[in-house]
Amino acid sequence: MLTVSPAQQRERLAGLVPEDVLADEGAVAHHHACAVWSCLTEPGDGVAGSLIAELGAVAALHVAWGSGGPTSAELEAGRRRWHARRDSVQDAFDRARRVGAQLLVPGGHGWPKAVSDLGVHAPRALWARGDTTALSGARPALALVGARAATGYGEHVTGEFVTHLVRAGVRVVSGGAYGIDGMAHRASLAAGGVTVAVLAGGVDRAYPSGHADLLARIAAGPGVVVAEVPCGTAPTKWRFLQRNRLIAALAGATVVVEAGWRSGSLNTAGHAAALGRPLGAVPGPVTSAASAGCHRLLREYDARCVTSADEARELLGLDSPRGDASAERVDDATRILDALSARSPRTPDDVARRAGFAPGEARGLLALLELDGRAQRGPEGWRRAPAAR
Repeated sequence: MLTVSPAQQRERLAGLVPEDVLADEGAVAHHHACAVWSCLTEPGDGVAGSLIAELGAVAALHVAWGSGGPTSAELEAGRRRWHARRDSVQDAFDRARRVGAQLLVPGGHGWPKAVSDLGVHAPRALWARGDTTALSGARPALALVGARAATGYGEHVTGEFVTHLVRAGVRVVSGGAYGIDGMAHRASLAAGGVTVAVLAGGVDRAYPSGHADLLARIAAGPGVVVAEVPCGTAPTKWRFLQRNRLIAALAGATVVVEAGWRSGSLNTAGHAAALGRPLGAVPGPVTSAASAGCHRLLREYDARCVTSADEARELLGLDSPRGDASAERVDDATRILDALSARSPRTPDDVARRAGFAPGEARGLLALLELDGRAQRGPEGWRRAPAAR
């Protein structure tokens, strides 16, 4: 049943919301209704969103259950969808309590106001594990996303960007997936930063399973693992695509580090652009299929070219302290330059050996140096550009 007594609502919410919420009958009703809506609807359900925007979560739930109010073919279709899930509600509350999840609702404590930009497609509630202040802290947030099958170049660039962004006080938002997402989270944790992992399934299900330890480390704080679908929900292709809009909404800007021509990261970029958020893309080798999507964003979607953490900060409207950050950033690049000759071309593997890097890392740094005009690529290998020091 969707209609439960105030006492039953408090029982369901116990352990999921602050004690002061449980002491306020109106707040209990609102939190309970939002949580139930998240159980009944798929992410981005505009029919439910419009109904809630018009009537409020509590009154809209009564209408959804067929208790008066407006009616239409669209609403009746929605009722059939929502009623099919009515038996899953109690289980979602129980699962959330077992894993120590927290419930956040619009207008309540800890709710990230930025997601309201999604309008009627905004989430009805968020389920979180970890430090929920990471969702709406005073510090700016940047979304870093990209290919699951990331190259050494992509992972190196991600790690370098995140290290300097964290030192500048920027929160890192990503999707918890393999590849670029995972590297963004790991680099943030390693640098002592705050990171937000947005999941396509419930926060009680580590997905991918190979990132169970990583997600647990994020949830241990000061980061947070968050989802709009309730505990027990499996990730699906549709939910991954809808999850991307949350990543874009939670961040002040989005940077795509690596992406194939049809990568799901382009979906995140599309949501960022639709929300009016700044969008950046990292260029890669023109021969790399893993960067084809980034080049497409630069060419067709007016994305900003991002080649350093400073340029990523600029997307957030932050001043770029080039003196300090750039000096740190060139440390690794200097090692690569020292391994290059101005006369004799050298292969990336030879450069990596001389500089003490893994081959993939060396290729990533060589590509960045080429963009800076300090290294030149030829048919026989790489040389130091004449003016490079």
